[in-house]
Amino acid sequence: MFNLGQGRAEDQAHGCPSCAAALGWHVYAALGDSISIDDYAGGPGRGGASLLASNRDGDFPEWSGRDLRSTWPGMPLHLLATDGATSWTVLRDQIPRLESLRRAPSLVTLTAGGNDVLACFGDTRAALDAVRTVTARLATVLVALASIAADAVVVVGTVYDPSDGTADAARLGLPAWPDAVKVIAELNAELCHLAGSHGARIAHVHRRFLGHGLSAGDPARPDARPRSRDLWYCNVIEPNAWGASAVRAAFWEALHPGA
Repeated sequence: MFNLGQGRAEDQAHGCPSCAAALGWHVYAALGDSISIDDYAGGPGRGGASLLASNRDGDFPEWSGRDLRSTWPGMPLHLLATDGATSWTVLRDQIPRLESLRRAPSLVTLTAGGNDVLACFGDTRAALDAVRTVTARLATVLVALASIAADAVVVVGTVYDPSDGTADAARLGLPAWPDAVKVIAELNAELCHLAGSHGARIAHVHRRFLGHGLSAGDPARPDARPRSRDLWYCNVIEPNAWGASAVRAAFWEALHPGA
């Protein structure tokens, strides 16, 4: 069950502007990397975090009424995630930006770790070291979130694999790295353990994306809206418009388990 609470009745009755959360004017903050941003999905309002906040009914009529603003009209989205962000970017840049917000968020989503590993592409030992670094940094991020927004619901996303578990880097236009699937599995196992140990929820992005990379077409294509809605990637590692909807679906599932 996803419940952000409604605050104290007296604050609602008096419309206290300094008690925005109590009025149900909840705040959503999206941290992390390009899995969460709008850029590769076709522009503003089209990324996974944006769709979670406010569905685009023309593109995804099946999601009509299943977004945050259908329950909390006007709920602000602070899209702090950035293209190319690593766990260090989240810790060094995005957490301070979050702290500077006038209102603490009641919901935070976090997608990070993939770029840390990608920077070590082809070097399994370095990539596994990067997994440990990601785990340590994101643990610090989750501790910081508990301090900044003690009552917030926090959702951590796993990292997808455009090879669909094949490790066929050549078809993605990349050098061979047979261990890539193993490294991604290790990263995602650590993310799941980390979320559980800090009371956060897991968005199973990796699981949801399986079968929508190489199995569905060419993830290297630049199209934000390819004709086939089964292909969820563009530019190899980015979520296109259909992939962004799948990211949203993973977030939604984490917030509404069993729904």
